[in-house]
Amino acid sequence: MTGGSQAAEEQVLAGEQAPAGEQALAGEQALAGEQALAGGQAPAGEQTPAGGQVLTGQQVPVDGQAPTDGQSPPHGQAPADRKMLTGEQEPAGDQAPADGQVPTGAQAPAGEQEPVDGQVLTGEQEPPGERVVEVGYGGGVRRRGPVTMGQANMIRCILRDDPVQINIHDVWPVPPGATVEAVGDALRVLVERHEALRTTFPVAAAGGPPVVQEVAAQGSFAFAVRDHHGAFPDEPARHAEAVARWARSGRFRLERDFPLRLVLLALDGVPAFLAVAASHAAVDGSALVVLHEEWHTLLTGGELPAARALTAVDLAVEESSPAGRLRSEASLRYWERVLRTGPQAVFAEPRVRPGECVAARLTLRSARAGRALAAAAARTGSPAATVLLTAWSVLVAHRAGQEVLVAAAPTANRNRAGLARSVSTLAQDALLMLDVRGPTVDAVLRKAWGAALDAYRHSRFDAVRLWDMIGRTTRERGGQFARDVVFNDVSSVLATRPEGGGRPVADEPELELRWGPEQELPTRVLTFVYATGPVLDLALWADPALFDRGEAEGFLTGLVRLLEAAAAGDVPLAALTEVTGVAPAVRGGDWVRVDCCWVSPTAVAAALGEALGGPPVHVAVEGASAEAVLTAYVVGGGGPAPTPEGAHRALMELLPHRCGVLAPHRYVIVERPPTEAGEAGAWRRLPVLTEGSGRRAADAT
Repeated sequence: MTGGSQAAEEQVLAGEQAPAGEQALAGEQALAGEQALAGGQAPAGEQTPAGGQVLTGQQVPVDGQAPTDGQSPPHGQAPADRKMLTGEQEPAGDQAPADGQVPTGAQAPAGEQEPVDGQVLTGEQEPPGERVVEVGYGGGVRRRGPVTMGQANMIRCILRDDPVQINIHDVWPVPPGATVEAVGDALRVLVERHEALRTTFPVAAAGGPPVVQEVAAQGSFAFAVRDHHGAFPDEPARHAEAVARWARSGRFRLERDFPLRLVLLALDGVPAFLAVAASHAAVDGSALVVLHEEWHTLLTGGELPAARALTAVDLAVEESSPAGRLRSEASLRYWERVLRTGPQAVFAEPRVRPGECVAARLTLRSARAGRALAAAAARTGSPAATVLLTAWSVLVAHRAGQEVLVAAAPTANRNRAGLARSVSTLAQDALLMLDVRGPTVDAVLRKAWGAALDAYRHSRFDAVRLWDMIGRTTRERGGQFARDVVFNDVSSVLATRPEGGGRPVADEPELELRWGPEQELPTRVLTFVYATGPVLDLALWADPALFDRGEAEGFLTGLVRLLEAAAAGDVPLAALTEVTGVAPAVRGGDWVRVDCCWVSPTAVAAALGEALGGPPVHVAVEGASAEAVLTAYVVGGGGPAPTPEGAHRALMELLPHRCGVLAPHRYVIVERPPTEAGEAGAWRRLPVLTEGSGRRAADAT
């Protein structure tokens, strides 16, 4: 989530590719990470072929009578874009394409068209060697109910963001000996087993985002089979990853599409990989991992236990219960406390440029760091995931010059039995606020576990109400909340993947940094953790205005040095620059910390003067450091004098486009500037026309 724009961020497999997934902090609580594909789902009530048999070629199931109530409308455009929070999706590694365009770096192999509106390619669009397989399913129960909080959250992102930014994807290696028919049959079992794969979201009557979900009892879906002869166009796994990313670029129509877009890649008739892209409204990264595990089990002759996880329809009922509403209210109160007391922007400094940035991926893979992390965890008796989160938080805060770090840590919300293996979309942001004042790293570590748990406990919320609260709170405080920092540890989920494995530890690099493609990013620093041991494997996307390539590389090598120092003993925070080589931000000028935020009174005065059309403005910091406030003196003579309310309203409209600006706590309107404007206190001695906070009585901070 960002205050103004949101692009999801997520996904990669160990090495070159990585599936979406989600991580448990300290091995107990899953964090978010996600990705998946789609075909074209038959509406509820459509007749399925006998026995759910797989239909090859262009054969389709026998048509049945469509339902008269809650029927999906004809093909149509998605409702207007809307802002919303999302679980963290890893950048696709490409620039987000314009609608209907294949993203750069994820181009379809030669001869292929981009997927159209979430459909499997058919007819004239089929590349050479491709056929479409129709699969019928049945035996389900038709259901209808409200959407869950997680679904509502993701639906708004889907309606707003480019598909490549919000859809998720993965690559599933096909077990040896599996045939096309077996792959289709295993997929059919999954669709019949999990309601999320039979769910659509009818367009709301009022034209807003869907508020209802419908589960089909029977129907059909399709997947493409692409057979290559002699060899794949590229290294096989890399080619499969490119196809999955390409499939991810098409928009899913929530009211009618099957939520998985599937391309089975074969070599000389032998299935090798299933490229999967998925609608984030149906599944998140953890759900996609569950599907992968079950699909692999079916194809290797195993049996699946009875599905006992909570379905989305049942979860929506639970969320609307008194206990569910109380949980959501508690989350809103927690978020409001963080937004009222934490820094509005972690990276508030002269180098920041307003708006989104384009950042290249920098991957760290280090056996040296893995050993240090394990040793630090053993020395402190803390889980490795918590040690890594602490070290990363301390170093980010040190670089930003912050005493308190606010970071988004997407969480899977799967910390109880009924949700652990639920195939649905549950991930939402946890908002971590960690006091990083030491005096040592171990002291911060002792606070990190509790702070993280507090954040994760408050990560299930009504996202519409959360946005309303964010708008109200930032207006009252006079800031613009920036989701500057995101930490997404997906290592525990990736560790459960059926294939597992990797190269021997002896063959792993001691410390390897590798630059990857660029991606538009609505945040300043994004970190994805893929493995914490025996090798530390993570990726960093950092705003190049704040971190040039040398500084980004220095930050990750500094993290390795910090872990090594923490393995040997406790590290004083005062020694961080010496230990890591990472220096704090240089602000200079008149930058000061007010209300836990770095601000430039000169920048505040310039922004307020611009917002009001050019009158002289002076902004002063008044009061003791811990209780310091900003007071704006605005000249109102020579015309209609502005009111404190009008001044605050005008500045708040300009605030999203300014860095280092916090709205004054008090506006003082004076008739003319002082003759001795440079003298300290001259503005305070002027006669006052009017003054006030500029907030409504109920809003005053």
